[in-house]
Amino acid sequence: MKTIIVGGVAGGMSAATRLRRLDETADIIVFERGHYVSFANCGLPYYVGGVITDRSDLLLQTPASLEARFRLDVRVDHEVTAIDREAKTVSVRQTQTGAEITETYDRLILAAGATARTGITPAGLATRTLRTVDDVDHITALLAGVTGQASAVVIGAGFIGLEAVENLVRRGVHVTLVEFGSQVFGPFDAEMAAPIFDELLLRGVDVRLNTTVVAAADAGVKLSDGSVVPADLVIDSVGVLPDTSLAARAGITIGASGGIAVDGSQQTNDPSIYAVGDGVEKIDAVDDSGILITMAGLANRHGRAAADSIAGEPASASPVLGTAILGIFGLTAAMVGWSEKRLVQRGRAHRVVHTHPASHATYYPGAEGMSMKLLVDPATDAILGAQIVGGSGVDKRIDILATAMTGGLTASALTRLELAYAPQYASAKDPINQLGYVADNLAAGTTRALQWHELAAARAAGAVLVDVRSAAEFAAGNIPGAINVPVDELRDRLAELPDAPVIVHCQVGQRGHTAARILSQNGLDVQNLDGGYRTWIAGETALGLMPVIAAKSEKIPA
Repeated sequence: MKTIIVGGVAGGMSAATRLRRLDETADIIVFERGHYVSFANCGLPYYVGGVITDRSDLLLQTPASLEARFRLDVRVDHEVTAIDREAKTVSVRQTQTGAEITETYDRLILAAGATARTGITPAGLATRTLRTVDDVDHITALLAGVTGQASAVVIGAGFIGLEAVENLVRRGVHVTLVEFGSQVFGPFDAEMAAPIFDELLLRGVDVRLNTTVVAAADAGVKLSDGSVVPADLVIDSVGVLPDTSLAARAGITIGASGGIAVDGSQQTNDPSIYAVGDGVEKIDAVDDSGILITMAGLANRHGRAAADSIAGEPASASPVLGTAILGIFGLTAAMVGWSEKRLVQRGRAHRVVHTHPASHATYYPGAEGMSMKLLVDPATDAILGAQIVGGSGVDKRIDILATAMTGGLTASALTRLELAYAPQYASAKDPINQLGYVADNLAAGTTRALQWHELAAARAAGAVLVDVRSAAEFAAGNIPGAINVPVDELRDRLAELPDAPVIVHCQVGQRGHTAARILSQNGLDVQNLDGGYRTWIAGETALGLMPVIAAKSEKIPA
């Protein structure tokens, strides 16, 4: 059987090598329109920043190495321009010479990936993406030729944009980050992204929110706020779109999300044609809708699934959670499932939990803080999503939550997870268990919570805000208009509280929960401000009202 694979890198090469392991006799040809068939595209920003020092480390495999180990016929600089489904042929153009050939196939795998969005930046502005080896060669050569401190403008504050910013700063470049939206790192909810914004400012990045690039200017670019900023280099990281042009011309069905529609074995509406990678529509694990998620892990997994199906060993691809992680100047930001703003947009009921634990036992040196957010279905207790930002330990916790979602564990079931503990690695009540405890209390009605963005309306309706932190903490910073009654004094000072609904809060929520239990058992109508002062101030920062408290901290008071 002859299989042609269009595109290399993650999805295409995973399919090719898996198919060879399953079928030693298969005839496998890979056409890659670029010059490199297998490279570490996720490592490209770190080569720009000098973290990866040897360019050859980016090149994972070559046509020669793939032929030697897997007997693959890999042809770089070859672009497939058309598919004849009836004749089962593809038309191929050699990009260096223009020569054209036709190849037959029994099975075809499309792994064309994604392409940079166009039409976002103004015409006449010379920009560079950060997606290929050629891109980093151009960027590093340009920066090496600048006399004095170089300056750069990065357009877009998503995953690639923030990685570009971090590595340009590491290289000594002055960076202006231009973001059309009202926050950095759009996949996050606003209050969870605030620490990232703060970290960017601390590192000297000039962040321009609600701003676009409108034109090229002398030695720089002009922004929509009227300013002109210097730019030896402009990196366009506004995002990608699925590359479906080849498939669409051949009559392959395109899904509602814009990606190629496939079934569980990655098969398209043509039983001889499969599709994998960033150009393919995935099935969302939360609501079973079609979704676009561009992640290397998914491309690898789905390339394997396509090969299994072709080899007669089909295994259905699982729905996707969108688990992702980002490092930015020592902070780690990670997510799985849906965000709160997406749940709101879809009109889906949800419950929110914010916690602010330490990475490990705080009495052991080196503990770092993290902010965690869990989104829960109030009817079923199912986990709908999670976000974490902070120092060490974020990666471990997001992976546990992704595993819990995959296994169908409820939010309350997180209380029962038996996780490894030693003081240098975790706490006896792991941050995951702590999320579960709060979720379980809410599900059982043991406590009632109010979100940071609901506070103003509740107070306008007559609720009284009681800060149960110590007098010293209150003096160091407080929510205007709050009454300070430390939790340890609360039982003796009940008579001081007005006859009105009460909202209590502490620094991160734990003492607030204790206060809420005291007050509710004394007959008061009480809610705990979820995540406490720390979440409230991050949310207010996201609205542009005050500076944020950074997510990293040696110890976090309860």
